[in-house]
Amino acid sequence: MNGKLGSEAGMSTAEYAVGTIAACGFAAVLYKVVTSGAVSGEMQQLIERALHAKF
Repeated sequence: MNGKLGSEAGMSTAEYAVGTIAACGFAAVLYKVVTSGAVSGEMQQLIERALHAKF
């Protein structure tokens, strides 16, 4: 490496901000889906079946 940084050396502060906002938005949507009644019930059934599985 010659010590010079190219124009694509890393993300700028604005790119970090946009990425953070997008990640937070995705997390909020995922939280709403996972805590919805249908998904929550299915997850509970899955966990109960796993806990009662015979090994």
